[in-house]
Amino acid sequence: MFRNARFVSLAVVLAASVAALACGGCAMKEARLLAVLPDSVNTPDGMALMPDNSIIFSAPNFNDPTAPAVLMKLSPDNKASLFYKLPVLQETGRIGPMGMTRGPSGDLYLCDMQYMFGPGGKNLLGKSRLLRVVIKDGRAAEIVTVASGFNVANGVAVHGDGVYVAESVLEEGSNPLTSAVLRFKIGEEGVQLKSPLKDDPHVLATFKSYKRQWLFGADGIAFDSKGNLFVGLFGDGVMHKITFDAGGNVRSNTVFTKAPGLVNCDGMSCDLRTDKLYVADSAANAIQVISPDGSVRTLARNGNVGKAAKLAGKLDQPCEALVRGNTIVVSNMDWPFPGMVNEKHEPPATLSVIDLGGK
Repeated sequence: MFRNARFVSLAVVLAASVAALACGGCAMKEARLLAVLPDSVNTPDGMALMPDNSIIFSAPNFNDPTAPAVLMKLSPDNKASLFYKLPVLQETGRIGPMGMTRGPSGDLYLCDMQYMFGPGGKNLLGKSRLLRVVIKDGRAAEIVTVASGFNVANGVAVHGDGVYVAESVLEEGSNPLTSAVLRFKIGEEGVQLKSPLKDDPHVLATFKSYKRQWLFGADGIAFDSKGNLFVGLFGDGVMHKITFDAGGNVRSNTVFTKAPGLVNCDGMSCDLRTDKLYVADSAANAIQVISPDGSVRTLARNGNVGKAAKLAGKLDQPCEALVRGNTIVVSNMDWPFPGMVNEKHEPPATLSVIDLGGK
């Protein structure tokens, strides 16, 4: 996924220090342990909040692929259990469940990232998918393929009658790297995207990433209460803002913020009460907060952690930050790459939580 990464751990730490200074001395919060996950889960990722305050989260299990990829459930009282055994793509024998969100019907939209499953470790293009997990009586009943032909289906959001998918590598080998967001109408199914993908009419907006360390573009994706779409570029640590006209057409696609301390823009969510974005900054072991004026501050951050610190709930390469009430629930992917604060994978997998209090 990040094969061309270079070692810049010092730069990451320095950037995070700049963020703390830019915050004007505001106190950071401590992440604490929410749940220790079963041994069958080694790489938690995307999360979806359910009406009963439970959370469904994906586990692609990239750290140890002998463990099948699954969907897990975190109960309202924070007990983890198996929710659904995911069927694999027959062609690869694998499935890579990543970003996930709940649609208006209660079904889950799930990105299946097949990019790493090419023969001989090569990147696999055009095989990633957007899936719909049909929910009946609180259980997963079946999987429906909404669209096939992504390169890297990564983050997903639903707004109005649309499903929006972050495509992290629209054009493999492009420099600067081109990524995109694609939009589908709720109800579309069985879509086969065009090749080359950049020519498909579902492409809504494109982005350019200039850093070459982590060659992933569009990743985290969320809407605010006003219907603006925010898209984070993973490798550049840049947040874009997309606005729409009355007909749903893109009015503008501009850089919203690229603060010095924002290293990565991984999974994120928007608190619709305040329109603050809570962003998992994977490389920095941090959760960042982006306010509606574009200012950035670090909510929580820690250095590389060992097992004892993990079991205390410290951040361990966070990949998703989900607003649940007055807390931020964090999935710790712990799937390290050169240049990240996180140095190595070490079980068990954990979820962390950060209390927001009145802020």
